[in-house]
Order: sequence, then structure tokens, then C-alpha cells
Amino acid sequence: MPETNLSDLAFWSRPPEQRRAAFTALRARERPAFFHELKLPFIKSGPGYHALVRHADVVEASRTPGVFSSEPCSNSIADLPPYLARYFGSMINMDDPRHAKIRRIVSRAFTPRVLAKLETDLQATATRIVDDMLAAGPGGGDFVTDVAARLPVQVICDMMGIPEKDRPMVYDRTNIILGIGDPEYTGGRRFAETGITRVGVLYSLLKALTAGYELNHLAMKLARRRRRAPGDDLVSALIAANVDGESLTDQEIGSFFILLVVAGNETTRNAMSHGLKLLTDHPEQRALLTEDFDGRIGGAIEEILRMATPVIQFRRTVTRDHEMNGRHYKAGDKVLLFYNSANRDEAVFDDPDAFDITRSPNPHVAFGGPGPHFCLGANLARREITVMFRELFTRVPGVRADGEPDLLFSNFINGIKHLPFTY
Repeated sequence: MPETNLSDLAFWSRPPEQRRAAFTALRARERPAFFHELKLPFIKSGPGYHALVRHADVVEASRTPGVFSSEPCSNSIADLPPYLARYFGSMINMDDPRHAKIRRIVSRAFTPRVLAKLETDLQATATRIVDDMLAAGPGGGDFVTDVAARLPVQVICDMMGIPEKDRPMVYDRTNIILGIGDPEYTGGRRFAETGITRVGVLYSLLKALTAGYELNHLAMKLARRRRRAPGDDLVSALIAANVDGESLTDQEIGSFFILLVVAGNETTRNAMSHGLKLLTDHPEQRALLTEDFDGRIGGAIEEILRMATPVIQFRRTVTRDHEMNGRHYKAGDKVLLFYNSANRDEAVFDDPDAFDITRSPNPHVAFGGPGPHFCLGANLARREITVMFRELFTRVPGVRADGEPDLLFSNFINGIKHLPFTY
């Protein structure tokens, strides 16, 4: 196998089994290697980063935010310039106490009334998606665009009160933000084929910036409208919620919307898409699930999340000199928490490459490790997958993947762009 360099974008074009083998080899090293990161035009990228590939390291770093900080940015290897951080910063790029306060404000907005409406909207959307499948007649289609991607976008837009006419734009701009470097979403040829060019990077940045601006502007405009005339939606609840007399500004609501629609979209749609493929490839596991759906769907979702790991990695920045598991980290060092590798760690998971919906315990880190940045929407994602799979497997019991997935080119998201299915 070629020498592993996680900073080489060509590595992320390799088949999934080759990448898994590379991470297995990295975990087996006495000390995981230090990798030099990309030198990107227009972006301050710094000297390099430590790759945390073991479950124990990812968990410890997650539990120690005072040392492994989410500031100045956690969703980019490079330091986001201010003009991008404005739209993509949000609370995932904050430490306490500001992070904790915004998280409490957001949590307080999920009132019983908002949650009840969310549950109603979720079930109605899942039912409508399967209705549309059946109305199209026997056959199949693209599971991602026909099923998996529709549910989270519709649910989040319902929850936020986004007008129906704006929802295609929300879906399209979300794909652009997540698909930097993939020609289907940003145009041109992928970085791995052309190399990192100034023109290619600038074009992708402008596409992402424009998409972020449009989503931010849409939510801010709605927030201003709801301040004048509150409605029965999450935006109105966010405006009303406060902690210690402080509530979210329109700008913060705009940034939160980007986080919600991007994170909520990618986790659920990719977990469902990977899930259908896994359950198709492992019919014995599917039989276990369908013979006792309510009793086993919880374990099935956790195992799908572990195997798929929709978010590959997040970044942290070391705040002070620190020793962890025999390695020294200096103040200012960058570290990348590779959740995909941690979720296959042989020291934690027996037979980690086996798909087993009865696996217990299953301490995966697909929603991030334990600590203040554990995914705020984890329970929503679990509920969305449960409702959608119940609709599918009870009303369309023959549904299955019908070919190989078309994977997103990304070192951040383990995405499936298209998955043929049949029933």
C-alpha cells in the first residue's frame, strides 16, 4: 500500500477499504505520525497537525476542551478567514462560557410545543416521501435524492418556518457547502485530479461563501420578520429564549441555521443511505431488525452510525503544553480527531469491521466524543432515522440498495451523493 499521507487529497479518492486499511495501520503504530497539512492559496494553513486516530485519544481530547480548544475553528484544518468565519463560525467554533450560553439558549427554545410540532412534521414528511415512492410505481430510483435527502431538509425547514419556495435553494446551498472539491457541487474537476490551484481554491471558496451568505441572509430575514410577528416555529422560540437576559442576535440565528441545516442534513441523509446499503449487504442483520423493529432499531442506528461515521474529523487547537498517552503537544499545535478511525479501533470494538446491530456496548463517537461539543441534534437524527426506516420497512418491505454508492469526494464528510435502489 502507498505511504499514508492524510493531507494528500488523493488519499481521499482511494476506495473505502483502502482508507480503512491505512487507518488500521496508523492505529497499530507505537505513536501515530505527524502529518503536514495542505498549503492552500488565500488561507493561512500553518505548519501541520497531529492525527488522533485511536478511540482513547479522541475521547480524551473531547473531554478536555480546556486544552483541546474549538477556537478559532473546528470545522476546517486551515484557519478560516474572517469573511468565512462570519457565516460558518456558529457555536461549534466556540469554547465555554460563550458556547455553553448559546447552547442553553438553543436548548431552551426546544419547548414542549416546538417538540410536539416537530414530531408531527417528521411523521407527516416520512409518510409523504413513501407515498411518493409508491405513487411512482414499482421500480426504484436514487435513494439519496428521492428519500434520504428529502427528510432532514423538509423537517428542518418546517421547524424553522422556512417558506416552501425557498427549500430547493436550501438543499442546493447545503450541498455546495459540504461538497467543496467535488465537481458535482462546485463545478470543475476535483482537487485530487487537478492539484491545488489558486483558481480552483478561489472558485470553491467563492461558491461556499455565496452559499453561506444566502442561507444566512434567509434566516436573518425570517428572524427580523418573527421579531415583528412571532409564529409557531423554532425561529420565534429562539428569539424568545434567553439565558441571563441574553438571547440570540439575528446574525447568530443565521449562523445557527447554517449549522442546523448542514449538520442535520448530512448526518441523517448519510446515515440512512449508508444504512440501506449495509442492511442490503447483510441480509441476516436486516432479518434481525425487521423481526423486532421496535426492539432492535435503537441498536441498529448506533451500529449504522459507527460504521458510516458521517463526520470524518473535527479539528482542535492546543491551548497549552500537554502530555497525552505518551505524546507531547505544544501550545498552538493543531490536532485532528478522526472519528472514522476511532470507530474502528480494535482496542474498543470486537471485530470492528463487522456490521452487528446487536453490538453492546457501542461507545462510538459518530456524534463527537463526550464533552461540551457532543452533537446537540443527536436525538433528532436518531428519531428521523427511526421514523423513516419504520415507514420504509413496513410499507415497502422489499426496498434495497441496487448497486454501489456514488461517494462524495471529501476529507470531512463520509457522504453518499447517489445510491440506486429498488423495491
